[in-house]
Amino acid sequence: MDAKTFNCGVEMSNVLQNMAAIEKEMQWFVLVLDDRFRAYFEQNEPLNIPPPDLSEDPSKYAETVRQHSFNEEERLILMLAMAPHLCPERLDLFFTKNAHFDRGFTEFGGYLGKYHGGFLPTGETAVFLIALGHLEHRIRAISYFEPCHPFIQHEMVFLQEQPEKEPKLSRPLVMSEKYIKRFTTGELHTPESYSVFPAKKISTKLEWTDLVIDKHVREDINLIKGWIEHGQYLLHELELDRKIKPGYRSLFYGPPGTGKTLTACLLGKSTGREVYKVDLSVIVSKYIGETEKNLARIFDYAEKNDWILFFDEADALFGKRTQTNSSNDRFANQEIAYLLQRIEDFPGVIILASNLKSNIDEAFSRRFQSMVYFGMPDANHRLALWTKIFDGPLQPESALDLHELATKYEISGGSAINVYRFGALRAMLRQSEVILKKDVIEGIQKEFQKEGKTL
Repeated sequence: MDAKTFNCGVEMSNVLQNMAAIEKEMQWFVLVLDDRFRAYFEQNEPLNIPPPDLSEDPSKYAETVRQHSFNEEERLILMLAMAPHLCPERLDLFFTKNAHFDRGFTEFGGYLGKYHGGFLPTGETAVFLIALGHLEHRIRAISYFEPCHPFIQHEMVFLQEQPEKEPKLSRPLVMSEKYIKRFTTGELHTPESYSVFPAKKISTKLEWTDLVIDKHVREDINLIKGWIEHGQYLLHELELDRKIKPGYRSLFYGPPGTGKTLTACLLGKSTGREVYKVDLSVIVSKYIGETEKNLARIFDYAEKNDWILFFDEADALFGKRTQTNSSNDRFANQEIAYLLQRIEDFPGVIILASNLKSNIDEAFSRRFQSMVYFGMPDANHRLALWTKIFDGPLQPESALDLHELATKYEISGGSAINVYRFGALRAMLRQSEVILKKDVIEGIQKEFQKEGKTL
């Protein structure tokens, strides 16, 4: 690995810049922390310890501080939230016991984690550092956790939700993974870094010219592309927002391997949008209520980042609703209703993919702006597919007639790619750059067997 890179290709220069800034800031934080404890136990006023000058600092941390004009108190909160990740021992002071009650001081806040052995801060911990018991300062400190503050608006630092109805400041003080990564490595955080994030970014190296679809399908796709590129103009300049809701919802349906996923990727690639495929196996939780939470997380991220959301095999969640014969049925239908509302309110583009249109609940159908059928390619389209597939170093042997192949075997684009992969592996084992006809026929046979068909 290049000496200038770090794990996963992160630029070492970015890491060094950020860590230098964080180290200076953390040293200042520790000085303030020690002084606050001295002032608290000696019952006198804290010293004025100025923070480091970040006006010329090139780090991402300094850039964020300047961008939001964070004051000293806000910078203390940032360091307090980062301390458990970078220097947890600095918070051991908060383990100081109240000798009168043989327990910790209530005003220090904090909690113990399941695995972490150190002190974990809460909102009370932050307020202690800032207010030292002054009610006026305490009220100001609480404002840092209001929805209008940059901490919350940008999901930077927040008080984690707890199911119990306890005081707000008793909640854990958390810095998001996004900003931990930004402040340490300088790199942008992607939400799929969370092991349980129920969506994954998908992309393609192919172009529109590689997509073989019917002209009517291409016209429908161009309308979606047009909305992505010009929807804001239509809504605001031409005042369509007075008559319709923002956003665009489309159903892609048809047999597997006919280009539904590739089309979604190309729509994102050609319009500069990221496409996230929703993992339904993560979404459909066995715990009542978790499905809504998982979906809320996806929709919130997608709206903030202008993603295209792609629900593959959508009938698993968007299928026909059941009769409410049991409590489980009622909860399932509640989740469907929640989905309907979130989809209808989503201002971006949502694509649902299904093998069968009839599997989709009629209530969803009314909310689609378009329904695009991806049918099996005809002989002419199959010839175009095979021609594009063999457009590379690996060539078919002379006995392999692509026109005959296209005419004789009804196969989807996805299956054709699998056949080509099979033939390429066989050619590699022979140390050849020629794909044999017999290998292609055997590959087609394997694809047919998957579908319960025979040659």
